[in-house]
Amino acid sequence: MTGMLPKQVFLAPMAGITDKPMRRMVHAKSGGDVALISEMVAINALSRKNAKTYRIADVRDEPYPVIVQLVGADEVLFADAAQLTAELGAAGIDINMGCPVRKIITGGAGSALMKNPEQAAKIIKSVKNAVKLPVSVKFRKGWDNNSVNATDFAKMCEASGAEFITVHGRTRAQGYSGTADWNIIKEVKSAVKIPVVGNGDVTSPQSAAEMIKQTGCDGVMIGRAALGAPWLTGEIAKYLKTGSLPQKQPAQEVKNTLLKHISLLTEYYGEKLALALSRKYVCWYSKNFRDAKRFRENYMKINDYQAAVAEINAYFDQNGEEE
Repeated sequence: MTGMLPKQVFLAPMAGITDKPMRRMVHAKSGGDVALISEMVAINALSRKNAKTYRIADVRDEPYPVIVQLVGADEVLFADAAQLTAELGAAGIDINMGCPVRKIITGGAGSALMKNPEQAAKIIKSVKNAVKLPVSVKFRKGWDNNSVNATDFAKMCEASGAEFITVHGRTRAQGYSGTADWNIIKEVKSAVKIPVVGNGDVTSPQSAAEMIKQTGCDGVMIGRAALGAPWLTGEIAKYLKTGSLPQKQPAQEVKNTLLKHISLLTEYYGEKLALALSRKYVCWYSKNFRDAKRFRENYMKINDYQAAVAEINAYFDQNGEEE
C-alpha cells in the first residue's frame, strides 16, 4: 500500500481496451505490482441488466483485485450500481467524472459533472453510503481553459468521502490532444490530504518519476502508452521502487506476448470477435518494428485464427527487427 492507494502505479480505465484479457496481461507482466481498473461501466445499462455491461462489471473470477469504474449522472442509480458491482467482486469503485466523449457528457455524466459539482458530491456520497469498498474519483483539469476548477473539485471529492482521486492534466475541451498540465496536479496535491494519482503524458519509467518529482503526486496512471506494451506499467513500478531501468523487449518476447494476448482474447470473446479485436493490437504491438505497414495490411485480410498465428510468427521471425 502507498498511503491509501492500492498500488503506486495504475493501469488507466480505457473503454474497449482494459478488458479482462488486457488486465491479465498487465498483471502477469507486472508481477501483480500494478493497480487494475476495469473499462467504464455505464450505470444506466447495468440497471437494465444489459448482458454486455454486466459481463464487464463481473470480476469475480479474476484472482487479483480489480477496481470497477462506473459512469453516469444519477445518484440513486449510482448507489444501486455500486452495490451490484460490489457483489460482482469489485475491490473498489472508481467514479468517472473525466470522460470527454460526447455521448457520455450529453447525459450529464463524465466530465460534464465538473460543471455540476453539487451533483458530483451527491453521487460520491451516495456511493459511499451504499458500499464499504474504497471509493475514488477520476476527473480532469476542468471543462475548458476558461473553467479550470480541478482544485476546488478535488476538495469537494475529499469532503464527500473519496479515498483518493486521479487528476488528468487536460481539460475536457482538449480531449486527448495537446500536452497534459502537470502544474494542475501539483496544485491539487497541495490542496487536499487524500492521495492524488497523476495522469497524462506518462510514457516511460523516467517520465513517471518526473511527474512525481514535479507534482508530489502519490501515484501515476498510465493509459495510451500501455497499448501494445502490457509490460510498461510493471517496468514503471519497478523503476519507481528500485531505480532500475528496463531493457528493451526483444522481438521474440513481443511476439510471444502478442500471441498470448490474442489467445486470451479468443478465450474470452470467441474466435470471430477476437480476430476482429486483435487487429488493433497487432497495430500497437508492431508499431516500432520494421516493415510493419505491410504486416498490418496482410493481417487485416486474415479471418482464421491459425492463419493469424502463422502470420504473426512469420513476421516477427523473419522481419521483426526494430526500426
